[in-house]
Amino acid sequence: MTTVARLVLAGVLIAAGALKIGNPADSVVAVKAYQLLPDAIAVPVGQLLPILEIVVGVLLVVGLLTRVAAVISGLLMFAFVFGIAWAWANGLRIDCGCFGGGGQLGQGQEPTYLIDILRDFGLVLLAAWIVRFPPGRLALDSKLGLANNPGMGEKD
Repeated sequence: MTTVARLVLAGVLIAAGALKIGNPADSVVAVKAYQLLPDAIAVPVGQLLPILEIVVGVLLVVGLLTRVAAVISGLLMFAFVFGIAWAWANGLRIDCGCFGGGGQLGQGQEPTYLIDILRDFGLVLLAAWIVRFPPGRLALDSKLGLANNPGMGEKD
């Protein structure tokens, strides 16, 4: 189950990062649209976010530093849930920018906040699962002897 959770979460992160990395300006626009961060912070966040998503996704695919990658991805997804809820609560009409694009919605377009929040919260739960349970037989952590599972009877 953990291997499936790793691959699903990794697939989402890699897809999201890959769709944004070719056009960092759009990623910056998406981050700024939330109106949560000052421009001096929103610009580097928008530029670095696609790289972080891809790196963390690759770590999850190969199962290296699995728990660290899961914690980072869980925090990212929780931040996305918070940002989308913030936009919704403050009456912003934006595209989440989760898979490229982002910014203000055009005339006649409606936000999909509830779907975006449910998806990202489900990904938070997958990240929590990965943190809690061993990374699986196919993970590099297991092959390298880096996988331990505190609280599950394994010795450190």
